[in-house]
Amino acid sequence: MSKLVTIFGGSGFVGRYIARRMAKEGWRVRVAVRNVNEAMFVRPYGAVGQVEPVFCNIRDDASVAAVLGGSDAVVNCVGVLAEKGKNTFVAVQAAGAERIARLASAAGVGQMVQLSAITGDADSDYAKTKAEGEAGVLAHMPNAVILRPSVIFGNEDEFFNRFAGMSRFGPILPIVGGETKFQPVYVDDVAAAAVMGATGQAAAGVYELGGPDVRTLRELIQEMLAVVRRKRLVLNIPFGVAKLMASGFKVAQVCSLGIIQAPFTKDQVAGLKADNVVADGARGFTDLGIRPTAMAAVLPDYLYRFRPSGQYDAIKESAKNLRDV
Repeated sequence: MSKLVTIFGGSGFVGRYIARRMAKEGWRVRVAVRNVNEAMFVRPYGAVGQVEPVFCNIRDDASVAAVLGGSDAVVNCVGVLAEKGKNTFVAVQAAGAERIARLASAAGVGQMVQLSAITGDADSDYAKTKAEGEAGVLAHMPNAVILRPSVIFGNEDEFFNRFAGMSRFGPILPIVGGETKFQPVYVDDVAAAAVMGATGQAAAGVYELGGPDVRTLRELIQEMLAVVRRKRLVLNIPFGVAKLMASGFKVAQVCSLGIIQAPFTKDQVAGLKADNVVADGARGFTDLGIRPTAMAAVLPDYLYRFRPSGQYDAIKESAKNLRDV
C-alpha cells in the first residue's frame, strides 16, 4: 500500500500545492482542515480516493490524534496573519504546531515538515509564536524539516493580488514599510521543498527560502504596477502613523462586529520594521537542489486581470500599432 501523508492546512495557499505534488509522487494524501466542504477541490489532485479532506481542529488533542493515525509523514501549513476569535497566534502557531509534533511523535510518524516563516529580528507576536512553534516541533520531532519562506507569491497569494486590487481605486497606493526588504518566493518552489522534507529527501534542519530577487516593498509594488499597467503614487506611511491607524481600525472592526475589516494590525506594522530576506549562511534552495523561480516569470500569468482592460489589454495595445492602408 502507498504511503500516507497528513497535511494540516492542506487546502490553504501553500498546502494545496504540497498536496498536489505529494499525490503526483504516488502518496495517499489526507488534507486536515477546519471546513471540509470548502476543501473538496483537492480531491481531483489524485486518483479516486487518493486525496481526501478530513475535519481537524488543531487546538484539540483528540482531533489531531485522530487524523494522524496511520500517517508516514506530516506537514503543518497552518498559520494566521491576524488573530481572530480563538485562533490566536499562540493557539495556532505555537501550541498548535507543538501539539501536532507531540502527537505525531507518539503515533510513530517518521517525517515532519513545519512551514514557518522568515521573520528576521521582527518584534511582533507573529514572529515570536513562529519561533515558539519551531521550538515545540523540534522538541518532539528533532529530525523535522523547518521551512522559513519569505513572502510567498502565486495565483492565490494575498500579497500581490491584494495590492493589485487596491491599485484599481484612486491615484494613490498607500503602503507601510516601503524600505523593508523582501525576497519573494514562488509557492510551488516552497511546495517542492516541503515534499523533499516529507519524503525524506531533505536533511533535517532549518531552511530559509527566498527567490532570486531581493526588493524593498516599494520596489515590489512598483514592479506590480508595471505588470498591471497602472500608474499610481506609492505613498509610504510612517510606522508611527501606521500604528495609530491600526489602533483605529481595530476599534472600527470591534464596533462593527467584524463588518469593517482592519486592512492591517499593530502587530503587522511591527513585523514590517524588519527585513524579510534569507540570512547569510542559512541553508536554502541551493542545499535542496531547487532553482527558485523569478517573479517576472509568474506575475503576468495571474495579475493580468487587474489591468485596465484585463485579458484584452495586450490586444488593445497591439491594435494601437495598426496603420490604415
